[in-house]
Formats: sequence, C-alpha cells, structure tokens
Amino acid sequence: MLKKAGKVYLVGAGPGDRELISLKGARLVQAADCIVYDALVNPDILDKASPEAELIFVGKKPHSHTISQESLNQLLISKALEGKQVIRLKGGDPFVFGRGGEEAIALHEQEIPFEVVPGVSSVTAVAAYAGIPLTHRKVSSSFSVFTGRSNPNHEEPDYPWEAIAKTPGTKVLLMCVERLSALARGLMEHGMSSDTPSAMISWGTYGRQRSVTAPLETLAKKAQEAGLSSPSIVVLGEVVQLRDQISWFEKKPLFGKRIVITRPKSVSEELSERLLEMGADLLRVPTIAIEAPSQPRELVECLLGLGEYDWIVFTSARGVDAFFEAFFKAYKDIRSLGNVRLAAVGPATAARITRSHLEVDAIPDSYQAEEILGAIQKHESLDNLRILLARAEVANPQLPKLLEDHGAIVDDVATYQTVAASSASTQESESLLHSGADWITFASGSSVRHFHERFDIADLMETYPEMKLASIGPETTRWLKELELDPTVEAKQHTGIGLANAIAEYELRHAMT
Repeated sequence: MLKKAGKVYLVGAGPGDRELISLKGARLVQAADCIVYDALVNPDILDKASPEAELIFVGKKPHSHTISQESLNQLLISKALEGKQVIRLKGGDPFVFGRGGEEAIALHEQEIPFEVVPGVSSVTAVAAYAGIPLTHRKVSSSFSVFTGRSNPNHEEPDYPWEAIAKTPGTKVLLMCVERLSALARGLMEHGMSSDTPSAMISWGTYGRQRSVTAPLETLAKKAQEAGLSSPSIVVLGEVVQLRDQISWFEKKPLFGKRIVITRPKSVSEELSERLLEMGADLLRVPTIAIEAPSQPRELVECLLGLGEYDWIVFTSARGVDAFFEAFFKAYKDIRSLGNVRLAAVGPATAARITRSHLEVDAIPDSYQAEEILGAIQKHESLDNLRILLARAEVANPQLPKLLEDHGAIVDDVATYQTVAASSASTQESESLLHSGADWITFASGSSVRHFHERFDIADLMETYPEMKLASIGPETTRWLKELELDPTVEAKQHTGIGLANAIAEYELRHAMT
C-alpha cells in the first residue's frame, strides 16, 4: 500500500479576533491531522479542529521560547514525513515578521510539499480596530513597517535612523514594547518631530484591547503608566489624529468588559457569540461537563416504548440533543417518533427541535418549566396524559409533581447529566482568581452549584466587590439565592442571547448615569 504523502500548510490565523482567519485557513484547520500553533493564535480557532487532530504548542514569547526555530522546522518536516496534513498555524500573516519564510525554505530543502495561506496581519487589522487608517487621501498616501527586534544581539536597534525618520507616510512598529523609548529617541535624534501623533495598541482585535495616544516624545511613558504590554503595535503619523472620528471597536456596548463563561463551549456558543459581537473579553472557566446519564437503561426503555407517550417535554436545548442522539441509535427514521406531541420550555429549546424539521406543539409564553403546564392544557386536558419528561439527571422536582397533580402520568427520564469539570488548575481559572472579572454568567443551576464548589462565589465576590452576577432565568436565580446571593441581572428572555442582552442593557444604563 502506498503511504499517504504529507504536506505542510503555513496558515495565517489573523491577529486575534477568531473570525479574521480566512475561509481557506478555517477549512484546512478542520481537515488537519496535526496543528502546530503559536501563542498568539486565538484558542477558539483550534475548536474547529477534528477531535483526532494532534495539537502541538510551539509558542514564542519574549525571553521564553518553547522550542528553537531549527527544532520547529524539523518538527514540521518529521510530521509531514509521517504522511500527515500539517497546519503551521501562525498569528497574523506567516510572511510578515512571522519566520514563515524560514520555515518554507526548510521545507523546500527537504522536498516537503507546502502551501502558504496568507492571513490578516496585525499591521493593518490592529490599527483598523483602534480606528486608525494607515492611509488617508488627505493625510498619508503610504505606510512602512518596522520591527523593534531588528537584531536581538544588539542592545539598541540598528536601523538606518535618518532614512526612516525622513521616510514620508505612516510608520508601524511591531514587537517594540521593551525598546519603545530607544526607538522614539533614535527617531527624534534623526529628524522626526517630537510632536508626531503616536499610538500604542495592546492586544488588538480582542475585547481586552487597550490603546493610548500621545506625542512621540511621551508615548513610551504614557504606555508604561497605562500598563500596556505585549503583544502591541505602535503607529506614528498624522493618521493617528483621525482616531477620534473613526474609533468604532472600542465603542461597542461591552467593550473591555471581562465576562466569565461557566458552561462548556459546546453549550454556550449562543451566549459567547453575542458577547463577542458586543465587544466583550471572554474568560472561559467551564465548571460543568456534559455526560451520559448514570442510568442509561431508563432512557433506552422509554425510547423502545415511545408509542405509549402522548407528549415529550424538553426543558433545555442540551436535553433535546441528548435525546435525539440516543433516539437515532435506536431508530433510523425520524418517523419512528410516531404521533407524539412535543413541548419546549423556551425558544432556544424549541429551535433545537425545529432543526430536525419537527414542529413544536407547545411553548409557554413565560419561559419557565412550570409554565409548560398551561401550554399543554391549551391543546388538551392533562388527565391521564402519558408524558415523557426528557431532561437533566438532577433537575427541579416541582415540574413532574405539578404535572402529576393535574392528572398526568409522568416518566421523568434523564437524557444527560452535568458533572463537575476537571478541577485541575488552568490558566483561565488562575486568571480569574488573580485578576477577577466584571461579570460571571450562569446559565443553569448546575453551573452555579459546580462553580461555587470550585471557587466559593461569596468569597470571590468579597475579593472583587465590583464583580457582578448574571442569571439566565428564575431557576438559576433560585440556586444563587440559596447561597444568599442576588444576581445583578436576570435575563428577560431565558436564552444565551437574552442573558448577553441583559448585561448590555445594564451597562448601557449605568454608563448614562
């Protein structure tokens, strides 16, 4: 059998915002056998990878190189020789101060096939997210780019200072945080005006982006006082003055707000997407994991007896997913559901049902589990109705009791269970403990319970008194109140989007007072 030929793709991941990777880059990540990635690659991009893909971190930070460039080149070669499709995922563009050229030459010398997939460079993207156009017809018709790490063996940058200082147009400096004072001094000594409008932007295109502007003479001092750190870029030129008119990203309603997501990515995307859209900086600290129920036989038995039920009631989107995952292991055809009617506690749950081209027969006006009673009664009496309640293993016992009190015959069957996520220390949890956050979001009672077991919410609130709690709805709020905690906001619409909107509305109100 012929061995599969390997190939390496040098892919630009963009500057940070996970949506700035190209369509081709995202497609290749999804198909990769092995991904070799940098520190500045947004971790969310790696979520696109196959669960079977090998992920290898080779991040480089100042004074801390995980792997030498020579060893990295050899790693790419060896993985390709194993017949793998290898993605070398690099922040920004692989050929803009990214050593992609060195890696391409090493691959060429070993006759390893490769392709280059350009990425959005921080040079243009970070400036744009800071509201600074590098060119403008009335201000600057050109721009030039330099790196502050021109020669790591020299204490001072070894530039042709006079030529740079007198070059017209906008200037962009990369990797220059530590040497900014020396760079500014060199430019001014060779003719650049000390009053040149200048800006430093740190963590550009992320919700944690921070920007300072100042004349060139005082930029380094002002950036240091503001605590700006790598990764950063510096923009020099008259275009910086246009920032007051053009700044857009930093005006988003939740820009700069650090918001903790406590649910797994697989069940929190609607919330995350909406928060990112509004400019938030997300800190993912999932404290629950989704697993199969501890007594799976009960679910199997109810699936085999589906024809006995009049209604199936779903109280969460995850419950829908788990039910149909089990259903299609037992049946090949959706018509095996028979004539059973379907009820959903809210719009997010209903949307998950309609994905399978099924009609939702009952949904309450108020998105609370107890209100499902009235929604079903609009169709028929509950007396002697056989109802399958498909939901989490640990759930509010009031709902089945309420249905049974009105004459229904209820089978309360777990389709999944929520368990505590790994308590191993992670970078995100350490960051929360050491730096706090603006908001912690809770989208279920189980997330409250497991988060409290891991962090002690009251203690965390005492350490960071400005931190606020956001609840997706009354059931989640009930769990918080049991801990003698009141959420700052409770979503009116009990969905991820509703939760994000509740936070944004609160911030908007308080920004106006």
